[in-house]
Amino acid sequence: MQTNWLNKGRVAAPNDDDFFLPELCLPEALLVLVLLAELLVLVLVLAEPMQAGFNWVRLALTSLFAQWIVLLSAALLCRLRPWLAGLPAWLAGIYCSAVVVGLTVACTAVADYYQLGGPLQRDGEVNLYLRHGLIGLIMSTLLLRYFYLQSQWRRQQQAELRARLESLQARIRPHFLFNSLNSIASLVTIDPFKAEQAVLDLSDLFRASLAKPGNLVSWSDEMELSKRYLSIEQYRLGERLQLDWQVDSVPADLPIPQLTLQPLLENALIYGIQPRIEGGLVTIEAEYTDGLFRLCVSSPYDAAVEAPPSRGTHQALANIDARLAALFGPSASLSVERRDGRHFTCLRYACARPTQEARAI
Repeated sequence: MQTNWLNKGRVAAPNDDDFFLPELCLPEALLVLVLLAELLVLVLVLAEPMQAGFNWVRLALTSLFAQWIVLLSAALLCRLRPWLAGLPAWLAGIYCSAVVVGLTVACTAVADYYQLGGPLQRDGEVNLYLRHGLIGLIMSTLLLRYFYLQSQWRRQQQAELRARLESLQARIRPHFLFNSLNSIASLVTIDPFKAEQAVLDLSDLFRASLAKPGNLVSWSDEMELSKRYLSIEQYRLGERLQLDWQVDSVPADLPIPQLTLQPLLENALIYGIQPRIEGGLVTIEAEYTDGLFRLCVSSPYDAAVEAPPSRGTHQALANIDARLAALFGPSASLSVERRDGRHFTCLRYACARPTQEARAI
């Protein structure tokens, strides 16, 4: 997801997140506006006839005049932004341009009254006000148009991202259900009572997986969901399945894509526990340090023991990788490796607390 100075910050307006006018009070926004104003001053100075002796004092005064207009406009529009956000875009744009033009004319009047730029000829006074007003109108209109197009592009990007994530989520949930049903089916002939209990657990499990809308959930919810899945597998595998949870350092409110840990556990069971008569130990290691979350699920690996093919597991891992990239950017990663007689499936991504990203998509 892309973040820039146009979409940082939050205010109390109900539809403020969709408003095209950015937060002009932010340092990044003010810096850009100051640089644009200085560029405009240079263009106006270069447009005048070149003289032998360049008037640096006039350049400084013109620059100061333009910066005052920019800073006052930014401050006033920043205060009016919650109110402007409730208006139609076209009407808000008119008000914004009117504010800039009004401040431009007002600053021109102050500069004229105190003769900050030197004495003016009275016959050219109206032309000066009109000239400055038109410059303010043109520049504000162009800048507002840019903000509006930027906002529309950002909304389109978010809509495409949301559709992609929903598609991935729609694929992983049936896969999750079908694999759980396969585990229960293997219990029907072995222990009908446990199969019945597993069906009840699956009902609670799938209800929990559908309870929260959105793409991110808290770490505590994801871990609870995975433990329900493991309880179903425990009916089937019994003492062959042993678990070691090393997750005490992870905050409960850490954001994680929904149905991420369960496919990793399923991958460990299929390739590490199920083919082995004696079973083995599945280790879940997770840590959160300096804004970086790392999760690693490992299980025994024996090259001589061949696991049954499972296309669904590979598809689930591919979906996790795609969702991590969509939600946390290209720096997020999912890796699979085998070393020291164990199979490791690890993921890592940078994130903040609490789960504010779930509301940003």
